[in-house]
Amino acid sequence: MLKKIIPPFTLETALAKVKAAEDAWNSRDPERVAFAYTIDSQWRNRTDFFTGREAIKDFLSRKWARELDYRLMKELWAHTDNRISVRFEYEWRDAGTGQWMRTHGNEHWEFDEDGLMRRRDMSANDYPIDESERKYR
Repeated sequence: MLKKIIPPFTLETALAKVKAAEDAWNSRDPERVAFAYTIDSQWRNRTDFFTGREAIKDFLSRKWARELDYRLMKELWAHTDNRISVRFEYEWRDAGTGQWMRTHGNEHWEFDEDGLMRRRDMSANDYPIDESERKYR
């Protein structure tokens, strides 16, 4: 069993938390991703605001039905005792048009004492790319 990564974060544990999040999101499994959040986790994802694991699972199910072949990279930006900020890029193919897209953004995370994320604040921008421009496979 994996050791829980809990605050206060060091550089080493913050990097491990970011890698664990990247791996979970790349699984494209809403259940697996939602397990890393508190039951009442508060999210802002672009213009969507919602609370709770069930809402997270619903959101991610819709997201990955629309964003096909999703592949993500997260990079630690900064950390404090119980907060981590990351920059990210991900690529995906639009389910409706087939157009490849790249998304750039930032996330700010706040964790409870058990290492579950209780708050996620995300901003991002998308732009079209050619399939030949993909970085993440």
